[in-house]
Amino acid sequence: MTYTQRLDGRKFDELRPMEAKAGVIPNADGSAYFRAGNTISYAAVYGPRELFPKHLQNPKKGIIRCYYNMMPFSGSGERIRPGMNRRAQEISLVLTKALNPVIDLSEFPNSVVDIFVELPQTDAGTRCAALCAASIALADAGIPMRDMVSAIAVGQVDGTIVADLIYGEESYPAVVSDIPVAVTHNNKEITLLQMDGEISKKDLIKALELAKGVTETIYELQKKALKDKFYKDN
Repeated sequence: MTYTQRLDGRKFDELRPMEAKAGVIPNADGSAYFRAGNTISYAAVYGPRELFPKHLQNPKKGIIRCYYNMMPFSGSGERIRPGMNRRAQEISLVLTKALNPVIDLSEFPNSVVDIFVELPQTDAGTRCAALCAASIALADAGIPMRDMVSAIAVGQVDGTIVADLIYGEESYPAVVSDIPVAVTHNNKEITLLQMDGEISKKDLIKALELAKGVTETIYELQKKALKDKFYKDN
């Protein structure tokens, strides 16, 4: 094991500095800002509203649609091509599937809730930051939710299990695993689990336990953002 000190000096289970705000986009039904280190995410929610075209409508309940976009200047390397590329489409679908278990749109048949997530600055963990912002924005919009979703990337860098990887750790010249995880607060259900890299079953279980622990910190931050917004409004 050679990875004995993190590149940015954090403890192995320590999160990057995080910040969350609710109600940051006045014209949206609900919105949020979420920052994890140098990764910044804005989420805007619109709806429920009637879904078109009509053949997509569900007469039993409403649906959600997520749109994920990294701005052209957001990366630290080459300029990102604008528009919906394959990666953005894949992450949009991932966000939708991760949020679906906690959203109840049974009272809104034939409707849609659209969630737009924009990232003006990125340094790893973009889908997790997007999920955290989207969850706050949905609650801000008053969408019926059974629980909040909090997300973090855990993984293993050269044999060491760490939380909240930065880009330098994802690209570390050794065996690395990057595991985005989304967890509900009340019953600790995992609504998102992906992995890039290699890790043993034993260490994967340890990494998931770490994720369940640190997402509690993120949940408290999300809850505070909503409380601060509605306390200020009242």
